[in-house]
Amino acid sequence: MAQSKSTLLKILDGLSVLPEKARPKAFSVVFGTAVKFFGTASLKFEELSTERTVVFIKNRRKVQNHIGGVHAVAMALIAESATGSLVGLNLGGDSIPVIKSMTVNYLKRAKGDMRAEAWLTPEQIELIKSTPKGEVDVACKVTDAEGKEPITVQMIWAWTPARR
Repeated sequence: MAQSKSTLLKILDGLSVLPEKARPKAFSVVFGTAVKFFGTASLKFEELSTERTVVFIKNRRKVQNHIGGVHAVAMALIAESATGSLVGLNLGGDSIPVIKSMTVNYLKRAKGDMRAEAWLTPEQIELIKSTPKGEVDVACKVTDAEGKEPITVQMIWAWTPARR
């Protein structure tokens, strides 16, 4: 039996009428409407597929800490958004993703804008698509404007059938 598409994948598919470069920006607007904190922090998707997502945050006043860098919570937010959207794109329409565990290690001061790149292996994608309930550790790398990794993260996502 064919699995129904997730809401996120339906939205992404619907944006296929737009030029390829415009799709991440349009998806960011739609996603930010549904996921309020994403919109409040003005996060942007730079890349988006069922294998890989990249989420960007501009270092500007409303997301800064007391020393002018991107706030610690905003750094965690881009990682959570990149990994969660990736899981959501791969789920069937009858499942919902939930963050199960988030570990963030702050290693050094970040410089400038930041991005989080998340990816899944083919085996992880198959697990998500074929299992009605489960969990996955989604790989994610967070970098600053200098390409350095000021934090490391571990994001474990679970999914379960949606309640009717």
